[in-house]
Amino acid sequence: MKPFLNDDFLLQTATARQLYHEFAAPMPIIDYHNHLLPDQIAEDKQFDNLTQIWLYGDHYKWRAMRANGVDEYYITGAASDWEKFEKWAETVPYTLRNPLYHWTHLELQRYFGIHELLNKDSARRIYDACSEKLRTPEYSVRNLLRMMNVKTLCTTDDPADSLEHHQALASSDFDVQVLPTFRADKAMAVDEAGSYNAYLNKLGPVAELEINTFADLETALRRRHDFFASLGCRLSDHGLEQIYAEDYTQDEIDAIFRKIRSGHNLAGLEVLKFKSAMLVLLAEMDWEKGWTQQYHLGALRNNNARMLRQLGPDTGWDSIGDFSQGRALATFLDRLDTNDKLAKTIIYNLNPADNELVATMIGNFNDGSVAGKMQFGSGWWFLDQKDGMEKQINALSNMGLLSRFVGMLTDSRSFLSYPRHEYFRRTLCNLLGNDVENGELPHDMALLGQMVQNICYFNAKEYFGFEQVVEAETVVAQ
Repeated sequence: MKPFLNDDFLLQTATARQLYHEFAAPMPIIDYHNHLLPDQIAEDKQFDNLTQIWLYGDHYKWRAMRANGVDEYYITGAASDWEKFEKWAETVPYTLRNPLYHWTHLELQRYFGIHELLNKDSARRIYDACSEKLRTPEYSVRNLLRMMNVKTLCTTDDPADSLEHHQALASSDFDVQVLPTFRADKAMAVDEAGSYNAYLNKLGPVAELEINTFADLETALRRRHDFFASLGCRLSDHGLEQIYAEDYTQDEIDAIFRKIRSGHNLAGLEVLKFKSAMLVLLAEMDWEKGWTQQYHLGALRNNNARMLRQLGPDTGWDSIGDFSQGRALATFLDRLDTNDKLAKTIIYNLNPADNELVATMIGNFNDGSVAGKMQFGSGWWFLDQKDGMEKQINALSNMGLLSRFVGMLTDSRSFLSYPRHEYFRRTLCNLLGNDVENGELPHDMALLGQMVQNICYFNAKEYFGFEQVVEAETVVAQ
C-alpha cells in the first residue's frame, strides 16, 4: 500500500516516475488561460487568511459544500471567514474520489508544507498555520507565482477593460510575464437589447468613439484589439455553448445592429446571424495579428434561476451541455480557411462525448503552415481531473499528434491552483510510462523525455510566441 500523495503520486511504473521527476517536474509553467485578477498581481496583494485566497469565488468548492448540506450562509453568505473555512474542512472528507480531495491536499503540501489531512479536527491548526504564512511577504501573490515557477500567465480581459494594471505590470520589474487575453463575448451578446446597449455605451468611450453603426463597433473593437496587442496580448478567447455559423450578408448585419441599437430586442434568427458575423470578424482580426484564438464550448450555464437571481452568474450553477457541435464548427472553420484567414486555434470541449469529434475536426484544418496549428485543448472545467485529462490525451493521441500538444492551463481564479499543472504532468507521464511498460512505446528516455518537456513547456512557448519567457534547460537522460 502506497502512502497517500507521496512523491510518486499517480506514477504507477518506474518509467513514469523517471519521466516525471527528471523531465516534467523541472519545467517552468506557462499558464496561457486563467481568470486571475491583474489588479491583485499589480498591487502584489497579501491575503489575510486561507479562506480569502481559497474559498472566495471558488465555485468548485461551493458546489461540494452545497452537496454536503452546508447552508448558503456559510458559502457565499455573511458567515465569518473562519466559519466558512470550518464548513469547508468538514466537507473535505466527503470529497473522497472527487479531484477536490487531491487538489486540496496538493495545495496544502506544495504551498504550505502541510501533510496533515484536512478535516473538522485539523481545521483550526491548518487555518491558523496557513493564514499566518499568508500574512508574510513571502506569500504575496507575486511570490506565490514565483514559488510555482510560473514564467508567463495570460489573464482574461474584456475589450472595455482599461488594462491599467497590465500597463503597470509591463513597466514594473516583476519577473513573471503577465499578459492580457482579448475576450469579446459581451460585444456579441445581443440576446437582450438593454444590457447590450449598456455594454456598448461602456465600450465606446474606452475606444474613443460613439458606437452608432456596425462599422463603428468594428472600429471600436479593432482599436481595443490594437491596444491589447501593444501590451503583449497573443490570444483571444470565447466562452460559447456552441459555434455560430449562420449565413448572413453585410446588409443584414447592419440592419440587425440598427435594430438593437435603437432598443428593440432581436428575433432568434437575427441573434444567430449577428453572432455568426461577430465570430468571423473577431477571428479575422486574430489572424491579421498572428494571435491564437480559443473557443471554450459546451457549458450549460445558469441552470438554477432562483440562485442566479440571488447570487448572479459564475457562482456554481452550471453543468455540461449536450449541444450539437460538429456541423457548425466545421462550417465556421471552413469559412475562415476558404478566405485564408484561419488563425491558430484551440478548441476546448466540455462534453466528453464530443472528444473524438473535436480531435478529428482539428485535423481537417491543419495546413502544414504551423506545427500543431489546430489544437484540441486540455481537459476543461468539469474535465480537468484525472479521468477527463486521460480521455482528452487518449483521443488526441489516437486522432492527432500528442507530441504537438500545448499542454495544461489552470482556467482558475485562485493563486493556489498551480498544482493542477503538476496533476496534469503526473497523469501524462503515467500514461506514457504504462505504454512503455506494456511494450507499446520504446524505452527511449531521450525521445520520451523531450516529448514530455515539449508538452509541459516548449510547445506552448513556441506556439504562442512568448519571446520573453526565460529559457529552460532541456534535461537529457543520463
